[in-house]
Amino acid sequence: MTRFTIAIVGRPNVGKSTLFNRLAGKQLAIVEDTPGVTRDWREAAGQLGPLRFRLIDTAGYEDSYDDSLPARMRQQTERAIEEADLTLMVVDARAGLTPLDETFARLLRKGSRPVVLVANKCEGRAGEPGLLEAYALGLGDPIPFSAQHGIGLSDLYDAIVEHMPEEEPEDEEQPQTEPGLTVTGEDGEEVLDGDLLPDDAPRIIQMAIVGRPNAGKSTLVNRLLGVERMLTGPEAGITRDAIATDWEYEGRPVRLVDTAGMRRKARIDEKLEQLSVQDTLRSIRYAHVVVLMLDAELGMDKQDLTIARMVEEEGRALVIAFNKWDAVADKETALADLRDRLETSLSQVKGVPVVTLSALKGRNLDRLMAAVFQVYDTWNRRISTAQLNRWLAGLLEMHPPPLVAGRRLKLRYMTQIKTRPPTFAIWASRPEELPGSYQRYLVNGLRQDFDMPGVPVRVYLRKGRNPYAGKKK
Repeated sequence: MTRFTIAIVGRPNVGKSTLFNRLAGKQLAIVEDTPGVTRDWREAAGQLGPLRFRLIDTAGYEDSYDDSLPARMRQQTERAIEEADLTLMVVDARAGLTPLDETFARLLRKGSRPVVLVANKCEGRAGEPGLLEAYALGLGDPIPFSAQHGIGLSDLYDAIVEHMPEEEPEDEEQPQTEPGLTVTGEDGEEVLDGDLLPDDAPRIIQMAIVGRPNAGKSTLVNRLLGVERMLTGPEAGITRDAIATDWEYEGRPVRLVDTAGMRRKARIDEKLEQLSVQDTLRSIRYAHVVVLMLDAELGMDKQDLTIARMVEEEGRALVIAFNKWDAVADKETALADLRDRLETSLSQVKGVPVVTLSALKGRNLDRLMAAVFQVYDTWNRRISTAQLNRWLAGLLEMHPPPLVAGRRLKLRYMTQIKTRPPTFAIWASRPEELPGSYQRYLVNGLRQDFDMPGVPVRVYLRKGRNPYAGKKK
């Protein structure tokens, strides 16, 4: 049974995202004292006392009906209202009612869904006049509330429970969390949501889509989902929050994360854009596979390489999507230039998959998902200790470590200590003296001989224990 859904709506800058974060119990939505911060609607699991529900945060409602961005945001909000079982309309009690509040209230009164009116910012006496004005909206008694301070939660609880089914069945599924949040495993180590599943359950692949503004990230998400879930348009920088959506492709569960476009740090001067970039970085940090979207008409520039290096440093698997491929005249030259740039500037993830596609027309999306699953499986690969030591012996015989101070360095033993990304430990006689060039030789050999393209490979050197150390002569 579908979980009871609550949509939070209202005009811009009344505190919807603050209320969303309060009910979600986490700082998920970007909150800033600027109208129109939220644009796409965001989902999360909400909780108020024993109540459990699905929560939707929406963009500020604008009375616009053309092809502009505010009009498209309004359409998204109306879709969320249609999907919700209950609507929380939030008004700003300190600012009082506005014509836009009255317009929105008329729309909600015509609908069939129940509505609860929340008069936010009622801490202190400054909100009393606005609270009294809110009765004129015809949506019942307003709840005096403060999303920032948590005042009025008991009244909100009573209003919600009145509209919820009497017996809400327990949800046996794994709780859905936003990207960047962790849970604690049995050994006390923090792990990604989706990693604590039964052995026979398919793991949820966290797939973050990143890139510069206007590269087509939201268009790609909409094409994969088959619905207009994300706001798109010719305007650069529409997406501000990292929006996670659960999806399934050929029986494999995927959590798609659409992120804000990342410009060069020197060009970012607004606090809101800084918060958006931080949200994107958090999405990279907790993704499994990161799809870097490039505009094929613009090629790969320094900022794209910076993002790719961030992905590698975080140890995530990487796929490069060359979007707007249908608009490229000389395809052979464009692809050759991209591969040459990757070879020279991103050697630490040699063999990264490159997929040419058109997100707008839906071309080659199956090839993209095939590359995502392949690189995800590689990222999770485990190699037996016996295989590794046979490989190490052959490598040392073919190309032994260099002499240091007239003495040969000895690499004695090797094992894989973790996956995601593949990480190996080698015990050596004097690990601190092994040249960096030889360490890179080991990494490249591992990637080539065990077929691990496109994922970071980590090799750590450890000093073997001397059995005679500390013993008396």
